Amino acid sequence: MVYLLMNIISYQVMAADKVRAKKYRQRVPERTLFTLAALGGGLGSMLAMQRKRHKTKHWSFRLGMPLLFLVNVIVYGYLFQAV
Repeated sequence: MVYLLMNIISYQVMAADKVRAKKYRQRVPERTLFTLAALGGGLGSMLAMQRKRHKTKHWSFRLGMPLLFLVNVIVYGYLFQAV
């Protein structure tokens, strides 16, 4: 349940940042986007990147988000296996 919630939040924050970018408003810090992905929202962040075409030219995001998603899979896989 926490995993689903983190991915929904990550998707929404990434999508909101795209809207803010288009309107030249105050942006969501990249550190926040990466933190959300690291805390379990890697899949949501990657989906938002692809569907909203946001941050796809930044190498740090193109490499970092899939790596954080992989970390999410490993950590949650370990946690669910231990239960």
